[in-house]
Amino acid sequence: MPLKVESDYNKKTDFKKVANSRKFKDLINQRKKFIIPLTIFFLTFYFALPIMTSYSTILNRTAIGDISWAWIFAFAQFVMTWVLCIVYVKRSAKFDKQIDEIIEEEIEGER
Repeated sequence: MPLKVESDYNKKTDFKKVANSRKFKDLINQRKKFIIPLTIFFLTFYFALPIMTSYSTILNRTAIGDISWAWIFAFAQFVMTWVLCIVYVKRSAKFDKQIDEIIEEEIEGER
């Protein structure tokens, strides 16, 4: 049996009006300015390891003892993934608050 989720928002709220509002469009632009560079950085960092190990010997050099730079770079990818996830979750919480405020403003405007 599926769970029924109750919304705090009035069923009659005009979400098309919300989507067309200036504040909502600004929020979408802020999200794009955040997500696109983050995605480009992630993909560049992620694909750099297989490209650098396949087409060069730069990462084959010894870094610490018997550990090569390839291992350090690979470990850095795990760290980078966790850091980006934490940054994204915290930033998306702010975006969620902003959208709730925008919807609340629109609801107040309808009354």
